[in-house]
Amino acid sequence: MRKRMGYRDWRWLALWWHHLFILWSTIDGQTRYTIPEELKRGSVVGNLAKDLGLGLSEIFDRKLRVASEAGKQYFSVDAGKGELVVNERIDRETVCGQSASCVLPLKVVIENPLQLYRIEVDIRDINDNSPTFLTKEQALKMAECTVAGVRFPLESAEDPDVGSNSFKSYTISKDDCFSLKVKELRNGRKVPELVLEKPLDREKKAVHQLLLTALDGGSPVRSGTSQITITVLDVNDNIPVFEKSVYKASIGENSAKGAFMVKLKATDKDDGQNGEVKYTFGEHTPESVLSTFDIDTETGEIFLKGKLDYETAANFEIDITAKDKGIPEMEGHCSVQVEVVDLNDNAPEIVLTSQPSPVREEWHSRGFDQRPGPRLHH
Repeated sequence: MRKRMGYRDWRWLALWWHHLFILWSTIDGQTRYTIPEELKRGSVVGNLAKDLGLGLSEIFDRKLRVASEAGKQYFSVDAGKGELVVNERIDRETVCGQSASCVLPLKVVIENPLQLYRIEVDIRDINDNSPTFLTKEQALKMAECTVAGVRFPLESAEDPDVGSNSFKSYTISKDDCFSLKVKELRNGRKVPELVLEKPLDREKKAVHQLLLTALDGGSPVRSGTSQITITVLDVNDNIPVFEKSVYKASIGENSAKGAFMVKLKATDKDDGQNGEVKYTFGEHTPESVLSTFDIDTETGEIFLKGKLDYETAANFEIDITAKDKGIPEMEGHCSVQVEVVDLNDNAPEIVLTSQPSPVREEWHSRGFDQRPGPRLHH
């Protein structure tokens, strides 16, 4: 069974509708002003008294006041002129972030009778921010064997401005090995990518310095930069090279063991272990050389290890190999020609090449020459 409304219920409902009607009738039409951000304090937004149809005297008599719905009081009323003025400098990016729209709502209250007005101030963006990178320097490492065409993502720039004042494009300084491409993501964010155009050669250029520049679309254009440093990592692509292809040395045959003969030197353009060289005798070096000479694997110095005998061997031809410590090893080669200097260490010897012939005693007594020869007959 439905309960019927009593007199008190009807009275309360009528009173509620009455107050709602009064409140609704006090809210007047909406007024909107448009100003750029960063206006100085005291800058005029608009003639509030004129736009609301009020005389200057009503501003005092009816206690006109402005309240911000945003909480911070960015605006006030010049009571002498009836103008809405900037009370505090407004940074659009601080108030609205990167929102496409930035509107500050205001309430204007007038008493006797009570009237409420809603005012909106549209804050327009100005190009007061430059594109910026989170880091001013970006570092990349690339092996010199990296294949051309590979892309390396770089850090994106950020610009708090909106619309045409926001970030627009990237440029990069000229380098024959690199170019720049821009990849656009689904959310509209643009990511710069460094593209390797041709193989790197650490021995020609170990470090590449590039300047990445981000530009916005404002007028005048504002920009931000980031330094890109590319370090080329070495691969073992160079062989050790000797200063000479043939080294010559001479040593006396009476030289003591450990006597210094010659110092070899090979250089490798690679870096680190790829460029460190060790010296050894050639793979097919005969035992006669290995037993006579020694080589310092680190310095390349050759010393006398055994005894020399000019009469046995007056010259030596030694093959030397220089290997780096890379993986795989690379090697270079040279030859060392050693001349043994003869000393007068042997006495002369008489060597007979024919057998002696017997001589008759009577020939000797007659004074005949003992040398064999033709006989004379009388």
